[in-house]
Amino acid sequence: MDYSICTQREVIHIAYIRLDEGENLEKAIKRFKRMVEKEGIIREWKKREYFEKPSTIKNRKQKSLQRKLMKKTRKLQTVKGY
Repeated sequence: MDYSICTQREVIHIAYIRLDEGENLEKAIKRFKRMVEKEGIIREWKKREYFEKPSTIKNRKQKSLQRKLMKKTRKLQTVKGY
């Protein structure tokens, strides 16, 4: 479960868990960590930790796409036996 807080520019998601009656604290912490990882909160925070110029974002995405295409073509070539 998460709550969403809307600001002028972005939506902030807040992850939380409810402790059940008599639930072990370590188990609850593990559950919370899984939830945070599943929602990608830490990844998003690290991505937004520093300002990144729009041109840098564009270049990073293009390089990622090129790597993905190269990997796909290599895989197809090995399957065909070239």
